[in-house]
Amino acid sequence: MMQSDLFASGANEPSAQAESLQNDEITLAQYAEQAYLDYAVSVVKGRALPDVSDGQKPVQRRILYAMNAMGLRSGAKPVKSARVVGDVLGKYHPHGDQAAYDAMVRMAQDFVLRYPLIEGQGNFGSRDGDNAAAMRYTEARLTPFANLLLEELSEGTVDFEPNYDGSQKEPVLLPARLPIVLLNGASGIAVGMATEIPPHNLTEVAQACIQLLEKPDLDDETFYQLIPGPDFPGGGQIITSPSDITQVYKQGRGSIKVRARWEIEELARGQWQLVVNELPPGASSQKILEEIEEKTNPRIRAGRKALTPEQQQTRALLLGLLDTVRDESGKDAPVRLVFEPKSSRIDRDEFITTLLAQTSMEGNVSINLVSIGIDGRPGQRTLRQMLEEWLQFRADTVRKRTQFRLDKVTDRIHILEGRMIVYLDVDAVIRTIRDADEPKDALIKRFSLSERQAEDILEMRLRQLARLEGFKIEQELAKQRKEQAALQKLLKSKTAFKRLLIKEINQDAENFSDARRTLIQEAERAVLETRVVDEPITVIMSQQGWLRRRQGHGHDVQQFSFKSGDAYYDAREARSTDELIALGTDGRTYTVQIGDLPSARGDGQPITALAEVNSAAPICHMMVGSAQQKILLGAESGYGFLSHLSDMSTRQKAGKQFVSVAANDTLLRPVYVQPDHVLLALLTAKSRFLVISLDELRTLSGGGRGTKLIDLDEDDHVVAWATGPENGFVISGIYRRRATDWLIQGTTLESYLGKRARKGKSLERKIIEMVLTPFSAVTE
Repeated sequence: MMQSDLFASGANEPSAQAESLQNDEITLAQYAEQAYLDYAVSVVKGRALPDVSDGQKPVQRRILYAMNAMGLRSGAKPVKSARVVGDVLGKYHPHGDQAAYDAMVRMAQDFVLRYPLIEGQGNFGSRDGDNAAAMRYTEARLTPFANLLLEELSEGTVDFEPNYDGSQKEPVLLPARLPIVLLNGASGIAVGMATEIPPHNLTEVAQACIQLLEKPDLDDETFYQLIPGPDFPGGGQIITSPSDITQVYKQGRGSIKVRARWEIEELARGQWQLVVNELPPGASSQKILEEIEEKTNPRIRAGRKALTPEQQQTRALLLGLLDTVRDESGKDAPVRLVFEPKSSRIDRDEFITTLLAQTSMEGNVSINLVSIGIDGRPGQRTLRQMLEEWLQFRADTVRKRTQFRLDKVTDRIHILEGRMIVYLDVDAVIRTIRDADEPKDALIKRFSLSERQAEDILEMRLRQLARLEGFKIEQELAKQRKEQAALQKLLKSKTAFKRLLIKEINQDAENFSDARRTLIQEAERAVLETRVVDEPITVIMSQQGWLRRRQGHGHDVQQFSFKSGDAYYDAREARSTDELIALGTDGRTYTVQIGDLPSARGDGQPITALAEVNSAAPICHMMVGSAQQKILLGAESGYGFLSHLSDMSTRQKAGKQFVSVAANDTLLRPVYVQPDHVLLALLTAKSRFLVISLDELRTLSGGGRGTKLIDLDEDDHVVAWATGPENGFVISGIYRRRATDWLIQGTTLESYLGKRARKGKSLERKIIEMVLTPFSAVTE
């Protein structure tokens, strides 16, 4: 269910299905739909997504509020985590204790949050994936940074709502003084949507907020220079270009490339070692050690009898470069991975590139800026929209806080003005109270007091009637009136109000800002290049998908033998640096390096041993050639397009979807288009023939279905096609029980020429078992 479906009419508005639930009878489909919608909204708003206002999910917000209510501010004595979890579950969050504790642990891990909100004592886990100790062993309290979320809570800044059983009140949001949603980031999977917000540097985000306040019409180019990219807790290096990062922020989704940071330590006698001291998100020392062990000592995959050529090649490569690797991480160095080369003569750049390409020391980090907005609706936002929404929330919060303080000051002034009346005529006040049956009503009538003032006077202690107290009241009254004027000015003056917002953001930034940890420096992604000698190769392909290679060109096809039940499909002369592209019946393409093919001494290997082919869509065609080789692709339904072999290439073992194939449609054998080919001939099962110009075809680098080449009857389909020069084509087959080659050129060819998507003309001769080839191929 998509986001627009879940929240099309607001999370709290009754839908048509909900109204139908009021009837005595409903269908099962209506009940299931409404129940699923309720569940989806609950997951989206109540569990998985953070709020753009305070950056917290409900469980995190409840943990912080409960700890604040328990007095566990920074500087307080920490208490057992079990006590905190018990308070959270008992009062606000009626869910599993382990889930609440896991959320609490995450808020205390400095390698997960850029600015931790909880200070933990004891074992709170490690970046290597070790779990935290049980909640009965650890202790916790809030960090000073958490005050930014909690210190204005009692000043009327946010609304409160009843807890799950109505016995307590809990805040709907926390009055965040900074955009925590961007500073600490968030991740979560909801129903129909997910979020992946990376952490950012406080100084950069604060400056961006200030610039937006000062210049609301700030252009995007300037704005995105203020926040150049994420700032991960573990450091690392972002190698994506600044323009690509900006594009991700503008779209609100995408990915960036992050790699580890390292240094070369020079040793005695010219030796050296590579030391990795910062890792990208999601990577750990333990994980990298396991990856290296898996590649240097690989296991035979299920269903195979031996290691694959790729496994053997990777193993030999790493063992030829790497001598030892050890983890020296500890208290002094959270991350210190040491790699020693086999020899000091090994090229350092090649050594580093190999490690980056073979481990998770380099990878992609997803960004998906989905959060719940100030309107209570979840959605995807750009980075700028998130900051603008938070600034609106902050302005509303400060306005509520100012009004709350103004109301409080106004009430105090009102009380002090009543007390001044007492000091102006103390004897009359005392006499009125002593003589009256209802002192409060008598005071209100005698001195024109309000009910609030009269109650305060009646509750005053006798010692407050001293003369010195009168001077204190006058001083306090003057002070309160001055503050009242300042608060009223703030609410009336947009300039003064904006100045206050900027001042507070600056103060918080000064108190908690730190240097950027993640380096942003564009670099090429590490790609492991296998050195292959460029030499002539003949690739032999069988109908069942068995592959092998033979050195050189010019081999006699008749000499090739195949396994019993198999037969010749094609033999292509190529270079050892070229690629083989296999095409599945579902239009998926798979790439195999020709250098990885077995020699022609045996039967070779099946394509399924070299690529992860979908068993439900076996390989139907294979192509070999250079990256620039133009190929004609299409199906029997009469649709097709041009492409290049490089467009079909993929690094994914599971291939990639390239040709769109309709149900019950069949792919035609791909055609190698030569530079001198200008025509395309199509032949149908009902003997209709059409020749069109190749210029009418589209070249699709991303694949697809293509354009309609010939108009077919419902019971007709294309059986053969070929491209060729203007010389013409040859239709081979059986004519009157004899094998024949019918040459179509000159005026005969012109009679079949037409535009794309036409029906073509019926052949004059009724040939069966037709094969179509260009005239040049026959003459050669």
